[in-house]
Amino acid sequence: MRLATGLKASQVVRRLLWSPSKLTRLETGENTTVEQTDVMALCEMYGADEETRAHLMGYASVTKTRKDWWQSPEYRPVIRPVFKAFLGLEATASSLHNYEAEFVPGLLQTEAYVRVIHEHAHQGKSREDVDRLVAVRMARQEVLRRRASPLRLTAIVNEAVLRRRVGDGELMRDQLTCIVETAEALPNVRVQVVPFAAGHHPGMNGRFEVLRFPEGAALKSIVYLENLADGWVSRREPDVERYDEAFTELQALAPGPRDSLNMIKRAIKEH
Repeated sequence: MRLATGLKASQVVRRLLWSPSKLTRLETGENTTVEQTDVMALCEMYGADEETRAHLMGYASVTKTRKDWWQSPEYRPVIRPVFKAFLGLEATASSLHNYEAEFVPGLLQTEAYVRVIHEHAHQGKSREDVDRLVAVRMARQEVLRRRASPLRLTAIVNEAVLRRRVGDGELMRDQLTCIVETAEALPNVRVQVVPFAAGHHPGMNGRFEVLRFPEGAALKSIVYLENLADGWVSRREPDVERYDEAFTELQALAPGPRDSLNMIKRAIKEH
């Protein structure tokens, strides 16, 4: 934003009475915490629109709560920029609606399941990088168990997720058992399964996630989409509404949580 306004770093620090190193740390993401007043001052100077201001203020609030674990040198090398942005949003979200067609939802995956997926998807990466990717996935799951306002997760999966064997039978039994145990233990987690018998459905174009935020966060709901090459976030209201409607239809097509968990329990026996 500074470059877009044509301002030099020296002009900014002179106007705000900052040290040059402070601005450099903010622009390179080296700060451990970021003050919301600093973000607001820069947004004001650069003429940022309201949505951008709210977005960046939300990021600043995450750093103040020490939830921005993905910024550590351990994880940073293996996290793509768009996914890093998503992690910041996920950490501040109040609810997440997730539809998965092929995989167990990331927040419900076991470490063994995650490892097999990454070993096949990233065959050119070193063992250390795969370990980091696994660690990132496992660290994300803390949002379901945090003491203050745990994330409300509603996950819907295609029946294929239960049938497709990732690893061996024991791994799949452990993974599906983890889903059942998590859904039964945590009141903020709800899982449903769209059976093959439901026929065509609005999730056939692929996975998606809809995130909503607390009223005080001043952030609009978003849709996160992902494919083999990259991921992207949309804040456009028509997009959010479209995916909201698709998720509502999927919920109506799928058996309720209790019957869905019974489907998963039957799949455990079949594996």
